[in-house]
Amino acid sequence: MSRIVTLDEFIIKRQNDFQYATGELTGLLRDIGVAAKIINREVNKAGLLNILGAAKSENASGDTVQKLDLYANDKLIDCLKNSGECCGIASEENEHFIPIKEIEGKKAKYVVVFDPLDGSSNIDVNVSVGTIFGIFRRKSDLSKPCEMKDFLQKGSELVASGYVLYGTSTLLVYTTGRGVNGFTLDPTIGEFCLSHPDIKIPNRGNYYSVNQGYYLKFDIEMRRYIDHCCDENLRLRYIGSMVSDVHRILFQGGIFLYPNTRKFPQGKLRLLYECNPLAFIVEQAGGKAMSCQLERILDLPLGDLHQRMSIAIGSPDMLDEMKEFVERYKVPEYKEEVVEKEGAS
Repeated sequence: MSRIVTLDEFIIKRQNDFQYATGELTGLLRDIGVAAKIINREVNKAGLLNILGAAKSENASGDTVQKLDLYANDKLIDCLKNSGECCGIASEENEHFIPIKEIEGKKAKYVVVFDPLDGSSNIDVNVSVGTIFGIFRRKSDLSKPCEMKDFLQKGSELVASGYVLYGTSTLLVYTTGRGVNGFTLDPTIGEFCLSHPDIKIPNRGNYYSVNQGYYLKFDIEMRRYIDHCCDENLRLRYIGSMVSDVHRILFQGGIFLYPNTRKFPQGKLRLLYECNPLAFIVEQAGGKAMSCQLERILDLPLGDLHQRMSIAIGSPDMLDEMKEFVERYKVPEYKEEVVEKEGAS
């Protein structure tokens, strides 16, 4: 029988994988692991604690906030404030970033961004939800509070990202740029234990994931690719929780699509909190992630904490195939020619 390796033990052993192996990033990942255990406990007994349903408010992105969103948000912030390894936090639930004061003179070098409870609208019907997080090394002066530029970094500058999936079992999956590893929470000992080492996404799969109810609102090239998926008898699987859909594709292969629509011409998902962290994970597992305009997600510049984006993410062969459809069927942009009249001043 193989020996159990806990998350804490694994992180400490792999500390040399980090570009800046000082122990600070190790502490941050452990703080997130603690927050995940607390959130998992509340998610699993939400119906008993009267914390189901909407909180009668909207977040900075204009989405209806669920009670558990607020709970998860608060717990993550509390845990990340404890160790002093984090100088600032940005959350999908908060309009502005939150600077964190120094603890015992520590000059924190990292900022953390997160979606505290992705897919929380599914909580009431007992569908899997998750926490998504990303960690950046700060750009600003260590002797001063963090600044906006610390958060508005490209996804390619992430030093770590991950997600926690609260489902039939609770899994924490993360990367520091040296592959992807998964840990399952053992409730008998209260520890995340290594269960899925060195995760690799299949080159292609039998699944595509998209909200097909919006089919007529998608651009023509995306509709043609979805038609192709149907013609190939691929199985449509769409949970409505991005972290859950991407998790399935990470293990079984496939493609997840969240195209732009008429209502959201730039896309709907948040680049900083959802697209970048998951794109980093999928690329580290051998997959690809791009916008529906065929730009690599991790190369996209950020101009706002809550910037929205379209995304296609998953198995590399299927992303290449989608790219071919977009290039083949994309309608050229119409540019009106201005003809100067003779004698015009």
